[in-house]
Amino acid sequence: MNYEEALSYLNNYGWSNTNFGLSRTYELLAALGDPHKKLKFVHVAGSNGKGSTCAMLANILQAAGYCTGLYISPYIQDFRERMQVNGTPISEEQLCAITERVRDAAERMAEHPTHFEMVTAIGMEYFYEQGCDIVVLEVGMGGEFDSTNVIDAPEVAVITNIGLDHTEYLGNTIEEIAHTKGGIIKPGSACVCYNGSQKAVRVITDICSERGVPLTIPATWTLEPTGSSLDGQRFLYKKQEYFLRLLGAHQLQNAAVVLEVVDLLRAKGYAIPAGAVDEGLRTVKWPARFEVLRRDPLFLLDGGHNPQCAEALSQCLREYLPGKKVTFLMGMLKDKDYHSVMDITAPFAQRYICITPHNKRALPAAELAALARAHGIPAEACEDTAAAVDYCKNEVTGPVVAFGSLYAAGEIRTLMGLKSGE
Repeated sequence: MNYEEALSYLNNYGWSNTNFGLSRTYELLAALGDPHKKLKFVHVAGSNGKGSTCAMLANILQAAGYCTGLYISPYIQDFRERMQVNGTPISEEQLCAITERVRDAAERMAEHPTHFEMVTAIGMEYFYEQGCDIVVLEVGMGGEFDSTNVIDAPEVAVITNIGLDHTEYLGNTIEEIAHTKGGIIKPGSACVCYNGSQKAVRVITDICSERGVPLTIPATWTLEPTGSSLDGQRFLYKKQEYFLRLLGAHQLQNAAVVLEVVDLLRAKGYAIPAGAVDEGLRTVKWPARFEVLRRDPLFLLDGGHNPQCAEALSQCLREYLPGKKVTFLMGMLKDKDYHSVMDITAPFAQRYICITPHNKRALPAAELAALARAHGIPAEACEDTAAAVDYCKNEVTGPVVAFGSLYAAGEIRTLMGLKSGE
């Protein structure tokens, strides 16, 4: 099996419409020798901020000298980003070798596992083979029935910001979604919950109380920004000063969650010196989160795809580009709340250039452009993303902000000349 064959095999299986649960993942991992039972985890669920939170934690743990695994979804440019050790993605050779073993086990099962279940199994086996001291494990969707939830009690369960997303699977209210995501909280672990929606916080508080899990909610009243630019931002948390490379006030909230997780890990015996925390926050990279792709003229990329993300993007525009109108290069999926996203971003728009992401759930560019024009904003549809990016690079003189879907973000980064990991 070569790399292309491995990806083709994995992509041949989508989400299962039946038997929604963990049984297939348990069976598949058992056939591999249960590698997940030989690992330690920080398990991270939520609607927004999961990836950034995971990236900060993994970077800090690596700086502290731990062999650190990082499991994320979705990837931006390269599938191998999904599973990393000490910041380096799995090699093509290792992915092929493990995929062959997973395929052999999957083909013997009465019900074939899904794409995500197989990828989770590959990740667990890879992290075990690499001798990881700890793995920062991002939930794919939801929590309780996500295939990553086969693990025993993690060192810390983390709940990031919760909003209305994936409602067709997770529920139609904040409370229902929070309850599903809170399924990763297990007796024997500790929990940190983002200080956001009080409806969500109440649900997580109740779950922790029922399961005897100590809960920490960041003391955001002690969070104080002390300076920011497009290079990063300084802030105080509990009177300690830090520099964070990631941009936006929402990233400071995520950093507060990370700092509380670090304290809980220290209490469990992990040696994480202050210098490792400083280095981890100062050097962390996370693509497509208000990322500067070019300075002059300014070209920004943000993977925001729901109303909460749009609010965070708007706050960034007010902070970093005060009083300026921008050209939005926008593409969205049709199952997202694109009406609300347009309502939130329209006040900052000089114009919209609309694209269709390469995904079967994509919203047609023409439909998105029509919605923008209904808001009184000039807009045009461009079915060819490369042509749209080329136009923005060479013809637009003011700031460009590409956003709306992580499925388009990777292509845009590539078209702007950036490689995976840069």
